Formats: sequence, structure tokens, C-alpha cells
Amino acid sequence: MKPPPSNLTDEALVLSSLQGDKSSLEELLQRHRDFIYNLSLKMTWNREDAADITQEVLIKVLTKLEGFRKDSSFTTWLYRITVNHILNERKAAAGKRKLTFLQFGVTLENTPDSDLAADEQYRADAPLLAEETKQTCMSGMLMCLDEKHRMVFILAELFGIKDAAGSEILSISKENFRMMLSRAKKDLYNFMQDKCGLINQDNPCRCAKKTRSFIKAGFVDPDHRLFTGKYRTTIEEAAGCRTDNSYPVS
Repeated sequence: MKPPPSNLTDEALVLSSLQGDKSSLEELLQRHRDFIYNLSLKMTWNREDAADITQEVLIKVLTKLEGFRKDSSFTTWLYRITVNHILNERKAAAGKRKLTFLQFGVTLENTPDSDLAADEQYRADAPLLAEETKQTCMSGMLMCLDEKHRMVFILAELFGIKDAAGSEILSISKENFRMMLSRAKKDLYNFMQDKCGLINQDNPCRCAKKTRSFIKAGFVDPDHRLFTGKYRTTIEEAAGCRTDNSYPVS
């Protein structure tokens, strides 16, 4: 049975870990495992790649822990390691599903509309599967961004990382971070404004109508959902909530 989590800060857990306390080390890694996995999943759109990246980053954190100098927070240090690993050493995984918005739009248009049949039984109910379809579709849109713009959007809008920390994680200026975020949001919003019924009611594309086709095509696995319940801030909310160039400065 695992001990209950402590109230120690990350920095205190690092110090205790370096002094040989294995329980502190385990808690430190467990505390941040979900972030690493979820970021990797959103960047790669692949469960196996995300799991592999998570293990690789955790091993890297273990080997580099003595090098943590407290000139930034532990989370910023860890996030920088994670982001650099995905963008550099795992660049192929992050970019292998690269699409264009044009290609993705054609794919959606060629995906037949169809209601789930009453006799089709799944472990999840229809509304939950429609939500999974929506998040799958949104993740497909993210893959149409280049890796760095995708990373900025995910960090800022899905994980709430502001420009001060984001610029430090990516080793860019705060202004550049805000500009990249604005560009990513603009590209996503423009695509959704033209294609998605969530943003523009005049558009015919509806998640519930695509769910059955997404399941048949293997994009959605009803028994092993990738996204449902993982994110409180959804991509369509982030892309549509602020359409100007403003972004809060931390």
C-alpha cells in the first residue's frame, strides 16, 4: 500500500530524494507523471508514444536530479526537460501525424454522418462517445500546427502556463511566446469557423453525427478512450475564448 502524499514542496522532496529517501523520490515522480503523459499524448496523439516518452523523461529526471540548482521552480525545470525531450529527441513522434488543415478538412468532409444505432452497445454511453469524438477531432486539428506552435498552445491553453514560465520553458522571449500562441489560436479558430458546428452553427459538422464513423474508422475506441475526462479545458473553448491578440502576462 502506498503511503499518503505528503505536504512537502517539490524542492523539499528533491532534497530528501538526494539524501536517499526513496519514498520522497517516488512521490516526486508520481506527482508529475500525469502532466508528462498528458502533454506527450496531446503532442503525439498516440498512447504508446506518450507512455514511452513519460518513462524516458522520468529516467532523465532521475539522472539529472543532482543538477537541479533552484534558479527556477522544480516544475519549470521538469517541464523544460519534458518539452525539450518531445521537441528534440522525440521530434519524429511529435511530428509523424503531421497534417495540413486542408487535408484534415477533406477528411472530415469525407467522413459520413451517421447516428449510433440503438442496438450498438458500448461501455460508454452516446454522449460520452460524442465527447470523445470531439476531443479526437480537436486533437487532429492540433496536429495541423507545427510542433512548436502546438506546444505553445497546449502549454498555455490546456495547462494554464503563462508567458513568463512558458518563455523560460521554451527558451524564448515572453513576446515570442505570446505571438506564437496568438498565431496558433488564430489558425485553429479560422479552421473551426469554416468547418466546425461548435464555433459556427451554420457549419454542418457535428460530433454526434461523426461518432459512429470515427468508431468504425478506428479513430475512437469506445473501450479505451484517450481523452474523455482528462481535460477540463477543452481545445474548442481555448481556441474560441479569446480571439484577439491579448494574453495575460504573469
